[in-house]
Amino acid sequence: MTTYKKDVQNNECPYCKGDGYFQLRLGGSETCACCSGSGRK
Repeated sequence: MTTYKKDVQNNECPYCKGDGYFQLRLGGSETCACCSGSGRK
């Protein structure tokens, strides 16, 4: 049996998970301050 090591690069922002914004509970959304809305690290 051959195993391969899979290297996955995750370039998504760890705080907003790549969305670039947070959905607020009371309505509306807020731009992620960590990635400035880009969704990337």
